[in-house]
Amino acid sequence: MRLILCGPPGAGKGTQCKRIVDKYALTHLSSGDILRAERAGGTELGRKAQSYMDSGGLVPDDVIIGMMIGAIQKAAGRYVLDGFPRTLPQAEGLDKALQEAGEKVDAILNLLVDDPVIENRLTGRRSCPQCGRVYHIENLPPKVEGQCDQGCGRLVQRDDDKPDVVRNRLKTYHEQTEAVVGFYKAKGRSIINVDADRDIDEVTSAIFDELDAIKR
Repeated sequence: MRLILCGPPGAGKGTQCKRIVDKYALTHLSSGDILRAERAGGTELGRKAQSYMDSGGLVPDDVIIGMMIGAIQKAAGRYVLDGFPRTLPQAEGLDKALQEAGEKVDAILNLLVDDPVIENRLTGRRSCPQCGRVYHIENLPPKVEGQCDQGCGRLVQRDDDKPDVVRNRLKTYHEQTEAVVGFYKAKGRSIINVDADRDIDEVTSAIFDELDAIKR
């Protein structure tokens, strides 16, 4: 099974991805994790990516695609792509490389959550800089307002969870993802839209129903 997992920040991709990987024995291929591994390993692609990052530039699509294709080949046709492809050129490059290898993506799993819900989820998050525990001011508040339950001290709001940043992240996500999903739709690939504004277990059940149908 070859899957692409899409969804806005705060949609629950991390949780659902872990459950998908565990149930179907897939390899989780995160573009961020692979980029860090390539850099840490001092590979040619890792050094190339580092040179762009050190100069403050974006890592070019061809470098990211090269890294992901290498990881995909090792996964032997059983993987879920997380955070890739993020742009239309990346989707085109991935599709071309898979075609050359005689493969194709089986389905695009698209988690859907309305922007106001995402904004509430992200802007309400608070985290402990000491132990890493995450809270939410409404849905999962600490026992004492603004303080970690573990006694570590004051909770903080991450910079990328601030309202203006969240709105910009969502705008960028929609602009990029709509093009990627449209690309695969035009190719006749299966697009699985899942309402992710539900209980976590309900979302998981809906995803498993769809993926079981693909396996059959």
